[in-house]
Amino acid sequence: MPAFDHRYAFQCVLTGKQGTAEEPLVSTIHMPRTWPKKAEIYIVRTDGMSCSRETVRASGCLSFAHPSTQQQLLVWRERPRCVLVLKKLGDEQWDSYLRVLRYLGAEEGMRVIVEPHEYLKLAQQSDLDFVDTYNHDEAGRLHQHVDFVVCLGGDGTILHASSLFQRAIPPVVSFSAGSLGFLTNLSLKNVESDLHAVIYGCEDLDQCSLGEKMSGVHITLRMRLECRIVRQNQKDNTPQELYEVLNEVVVDRGANPYLAKIECWERDTLITKVQADGVMLATPTGSTAYSVAAGGSMVHPNVPAILFTPICPHSLSFRPVVLPDYAELELRIPGDARCPAWVCFDGKQRQELARGDSVRVRMSTNPVPTISKTDQTRDWFASLERCFGWNDRAEQKPLGYINRGDGSS
Repeated sequence: MPAFDHRYAFQCVLTGKQGTAEEPLVSTIHMPRTWPKKAEIYIVRTDGMSCSRETVRASGCLSFAHPSTQQQLLVWRERPRCVLVLKKLGDEQWDSYLRVLRYLGAEEGMRVIVEPHEYLKLAQQSDLDFVDTYNHDEAGRLHQHVDFVVCLGGDGTILHASSLFQRAIPPVVSFSAGSLGFLTNLSLKNVESDLHAVIYGCEDLDQCSLGEKMSGVHITLRMRLECRIVRQNQKDNTPQELYEVLNEVVVDRGANPYLAKIECWERDTLITKVQADGVMLATPTGSTAYSVAAGGSMVHPNVPAILFTPICPHSLSFRPVVLPDYAELELRIPGDARCPAWVCFDGKQRQELARGDSVRVRMSTNPVPTISKTDQTRDWFASLERCFGWNDRAEQKPLGYINRGDGSS
């Protein structure tokens, strides 16, 4: 039996005639096609706070309005006047700390704010009359007065700055004085010149065509997660425990001998039930912290996403996923779980979640703006190489390379 000839079958359909596969028919019928006119549409682009409408004509095509990962530039409209200086715990960087305070206060004439416990130590310094501090009641208003924040330390100091400003946070410039410093690309060796560049700008912005010559600095708007703890049988009008995290929120089994059982919801849809040591929701900034250690992907901080990473899941098919930044997630401890769970935010404020309790997580409207050394992408790849030795291997020799055994080639 001869093989089925698709071309022959197609021609029979066109002509309505019958023939044989050995003598295929050639269609002489032309079938002009008429297509309906393409409908015009509106594209409404919105960021949740404002929107714009774009008309797509019948002859047009959909396209992105602009890349989602644009470079962000900070330009002072007025000279900054007030700065908050933070340093990591301990006295290893005390001399550098005093050096920064004196430069900002004595040479640049700025009002310098320090933390209360450091202010007590500085009382013995008679030349620091420009230094001030704040009390507990004033901490919530710091963002209204501080122009930018200087961090002397590692990534933990930046996380501490994020925790001080649970809402809006001023731009942060960080200098490496820790053990890893993935987020700290500036060195204390050139602290005065780097701070001068932040205050007066170091990048020429002529390409923006704003009608005047201005200078600024590159910044990265680092997404944070807004996390709310909802207790079982909690009334709607009861104040909820609110946290803003820069790296990740983690729900785990704690010291319990059983696997954690966690229901994961996206709005009203059950995504999955986790049976594992725990699960974390991380920001792109936090993707290079605990998340990457648990097998998650490394994500550029300008990618708008939430990372969903299981911790030692009891399933070979449970792989990390990346969700859009508009996802609204809930990690809930079901009533039939064998044991309660524990939650922590950026490694702090650890507390128990009883059966029926949950943590609701969504993107915060208040990012952490960090000032770049060069720009967002080059800084990030430099940190991957410096801290992780990313893709570090001996380079492959070209074809024709001969190893003579005596060290020469």
